[in-house]
Amino acid sequence: MKTRKKFTREAKITLLRELENGKSSAQVCRENGIHPSMLSKWKREYKENPVTAFSGNGNISKPEAKLAESGRLIGQLYAENAFLKKVLTSLEAKLQDHQKQREGN
Repeated sequence: MKTRKKFTREAKITLLRELENGKSSAQVCRENGIHPSMLSKWKREYKENPVTAFSGNGNISKPEAKLAESGRLIGQLYAENAFLKKVLTSLEAKLQDHQKQREGN
């Protein structure tokens, strides 16, 4: 009876990159002893969420968690920055209108 091979997260990503570089799924599977359905599952999992893909027990590593949190924080800060720019533009326009009204009187 064959024992099941275990692939690290990095090994799985390396195999998926081989596909991106032009190798066929059949070739990658044959060279690495992987069933085609397993490779398809890895592709789907990685496509859905590259950060949490292949986390094993559901926990992502500390560096990956920090990266994900940093990405979330960057997105939040970007949205806040865009909102504040809109508010600033609106207030500047109101201030200019107010100054024009004062100069007109």
